[in-house]
Amino acid sequence: MPLTTPFHDRLAPLNRTGIWKHWSGVLVAPSYQHSATAEYWAIRNAVSLLDTSPLFKYRIRGTDAERLLAMALVRDPRTCRPGRAQYTCWCDARGFVLQDGVVLRLEPDEFLLTAAEPALRHFRQLARKRGLTRVEILDETRGFGILALQGPHAHTVLARLTDAATPLRYFGVTRARVAGCRVVVSRTGYTGDLGYEIWVRAGEATRLWDALFDAGAEFNLIPIGTTALKMARIEAGLLLIGADFHNAALRWVDAERDTPVELGWSWMMRGLDDDDRDFEGRSALEAALRGDRARWAAVGLMVDWHDYERVYTEAGMLPPRHEIYSEATTSIYRRGPRPWDYAGYASSFVSSPLMQTPLALAKVPRDLAEPGTEVDLEVSVVRRPETVLARVTDLPFFNPPRKTARFEEAP
Repeated sequence: MPLTTPFHDRLAPLNRTGIWKHWSGVLVAPSYQHSATAEYWAIRNAVSLLDTSPLFKYRIRGTDAERLLAMALVRDPRTCRPGRAQYTCWCDARGFVLQDGVVLRLEPDEFLLTAAEPALRHFRQLARKRGLTRVEILDETRGFGILALQGPHAHTVLARLTDAATPLRYFGVTRARVAGCRVVVSRTGYTGDLGYEIWVRAGEATRLWDALFDAGAEFNLIPIGTTALKMARIEAGLLLIGADFHNAALRWVDAERDTPVELGWSWMMRGLDDDDRDFEGRSALEAALRGDRARWAAVGLMVDWHDYERVYTEAGMLPPRHEIYSEATTSIYRRGPRPWDYAGYASSFVSSPLMQTPLALAKVPRDLAEPGTEVDLEVSVVRRPETVLARVTDLPFFNPPRKTARFEEAP
């Protein structure tokens, strides 16, 4: 039997499509309404509620907790003080990315960590390898549910239930009580919009759901599925494991693996010259940085709508523009006298409701990574490959000021 999340009893009656998929063996809905675009607009214009409970969740605590994470993570967790969170990644000894995740520091010696794939064995093995005995790594995956409250009205809704939401800055973390539930609230999310993620013990999950749903009723709060989330995350320039990169431990050849530099995460290594950590993969990453050996640059592509329309019109078709989302690899070619001159690939593709044109997350050679560079992106039209004009752009595509805005506390 498939597993369900602690919120399933509330979500199942709301699933108008009747469609469920598996996320790490747990039932989730791609969409609760018949239009994923309607759910997408709840993220951008109102407020949405997403069940992200299938994420793997680990509690790392003890006097060696910081040392373990400092040895494991590319980004230095010592700079993450209690009450803060960090987006980070961890690598193998050769500097290839294993996973990404968010680490939340609750106390000097207590952290929470999310991961898309199992990571318990990796961290426990690393603790033994480094001789760190004063640390516990606990799997909290089934013990907690997580709800992501995302959208322009997310703060207004949450502030009706707790005073903890207002002082919380972007990537801030706090313990709080919501409707009598003991929760951990972080100002984080995967939509690129204003939002919060709320951890709650499984036994209190439905009480939290009911409180949030009631508080958000007048703001048209609706549950959203994974499709709307993924549409939003492309606009936010956020990479997805299994689509835009892969766990290096599960790949056959290096061509399928990526370094943090190649994924656009060089910023995680700022200040490395003043950082004395011997974290996994450090020597390989330093050599790659010194030698400038990155094979790819992670970029955004904005497709020229007129050219996109042209290739379909010439085939006697209307260009598809609604409910278009793909995680398939699509080839990119250099523009010039040589046709079909392969240059790189796109890994995620969406027809953006907000920007009214197709967007893609891509990897291109360094010489094509300058914003404004024109390339050809392959599309399939009546089962034939065609190319359309696309322009390289910086990520994210969409970055609203409200995502990081400060809220004033009532006098």
